Amino acid sequence: MDHSWTVFYYGLSTMDYGLKIKLNMKHKLIIGLIACFMATQIMAKPKVLIFCKTAGFHHNSIAVGIPAIIKLGKENKFDVDTTTDATKFTYDNLKQYAAIIFLSTTGDVLNDAQQAEFQKYIRAGGGFVGVHSATDTEYDWPWYGNLVGAYFRNHPSVQQVATLHIVDPNFIATKGLPSEWKRLDEWYNFKWIAPDLHVLIKIDEKTYNGGNNGDNHPMSWYHEYDGGRAFYTALGHTDESYADPLYLGHLLGGIKYAMGKK
Repeated sequence: MDHSWTVFYYGLSTMDYGLKIKLNMKHKLIIGLIACFMATQIMAKPKVLIFCKTAGFHHNSIAVGIPAIIKLGKENKFDVDTTTDATKFTYDNLKQYAAIIFLSTTGDVLNDAQQAEFQKYIRAGGGFVGVHSATDTEYDWPWYGNLVGAYFRNHPSVQQVATLHIVDPNFIATKGLPSEWKRLDEWYNFKWIAPDLHVLIKIDEKTYNGGNNGDNHPMSWYHEYDGGRAFYTALGHTDESYADPLYLGHLLGGIKYAMGKK
């Protein structure tokens, strides 16, 4: 037997085996990187954006509402960004957020181009949360009025304790609330209310002075609109609201709904 051929064959076999090892290691590395990427995507927290620009009255409670929502995010595994900068309203920026929260915005806060970008975001399945004076915002933009669900008219001159009736106790934003919820806040009257709302809470006008929407006086609602999800609460004028576990649970439920959670 020619030993030179044996050595040559053995060398080829060794090279082939080494190549297989290298290929296997390369494949394992690629698979590992893909797995890490997928795990990162799965573990990435959803984000919400608080938008709190005011072009009219500025609520002092914004300053306590922001850290309260950030705390809710930390406790419930979502991240929170905040801005008063309307130039952030581009679809490319907004699409990273599961929901946009209008925290006591007032007046004309978006220009025409920014409005179009926000519409694009909602139509792509985005979520919206309106808090308190979000209904005192963008009166000349009917699409927004339909999204938020109503437009503010006025409110009593003083904050009062009143009784709220929970209309739907099974929704994520009303679970755990007392069926008759007595609290102090600034109670909005509305000059226009959209007809397609799923009302969650109504206020009993017989329990305070200054209501003018009658027996059908909603204070919180949700609905699907133009491809997206919208939740609104008229509550949240007072600083104390953002330390009230009942109110915070109500607000958290609305945020979760807007984010697409049940």
